[in-house]
Parts: sequence; structure tokens; C-alpha cells
Amino acid sequence: MQVSDLLSPERISLNEHAGSKKKLLEILSDLLVNKEDSNDVRLVFESLCSRERLGSTSIGNGVAIPHGRVPDSNTARAAFVRLRKAIQFEAEDGEPVDMLFAITVPQHCSEDHLQLLSQVEDMFSNAEFREQLRTADSAAKLQELLANWKS
Repeated sequence: MQVSDLLSPERISLNEHAGSKKKLLEILSDLLVNKEDSNDVRLVFESLCSRERLGSTSIGNGVAIPHGRVPDSNTARAAFVRLRKAIQFEAEDGEPVDMLFAITVPQHCSEDHLQLLSQVEDMFSNAEFREQLRTADSAAKLQELLANWKS
């Protein structure tokens, strides 16, 4: 499973505004589910918040990877948000976060979950790639960058 396969342009939001970590997790939850199912939004939000309570999912350099397992889900999903203005996200490096790549997987998908997280961490460890994502001018361009990324 490739990260780029989980991310459609509809799940990409550029120049988003969020004044807090909680608001940002709400935005990501909305992007990660089908719009007509509010129960799924609540489950995804609770899963992301639960993981954040264990420790920040920021990996440094202005990037965070909120993630969680969702009960009664049968598909892995991803969403990407680039903020207009970075916010504090309790990062170890102390830097505020301006890009977030969120992942949810079904409750039983431990191995897939770890592989997806590893792929995303690998992507965002590349300074040149982070800059390309920060300057992409459309969701389609960002989707193309992610789809063509090679480690």
C-alpha cells in the first residue's frame, strides 16, 4: 500500500486556517471521512485526539503526522493540510507546524499502519520535498508530487 494511493485531491486542503490543535484535528477529521456520515467524523476525531494525548505526532521541520485506528472502518485514508499560518503542535524541535499529513486505518491493521507512517516520515525527512509541498499552488500539483515521490 502506497501513501499516495490513499490521498485524493478532495482530501487536500491548502492555505487552511486553524487557531488551535483541536480545530486542526477537526478539519482533518472532516477531510478523512465521507461528508454524509457524521458518526465517522466523530470516531476519526476521537481516534486522532486519543493518539495526540499519548504525545505529539509532530516529526519536526514544521510537519506533523496525526494518525489513528478507527473502529468499524474497512479502509485506510489520508488527508493533507497546509496551513496559512503555522501553529504550535508541541513539537520536540519547538517549531510550529504548517503541514499535516493525517492517516487513519481500520482497527485491525497494525502492519499497514506502521508501513504508512514509515513512508510519510521518509517523505517529510527530505528538505527539498518539504519545500516543494510548501510551494505547490494547487491540490492537483500536491497530489502529483506525492504520487511521484521516490525515496
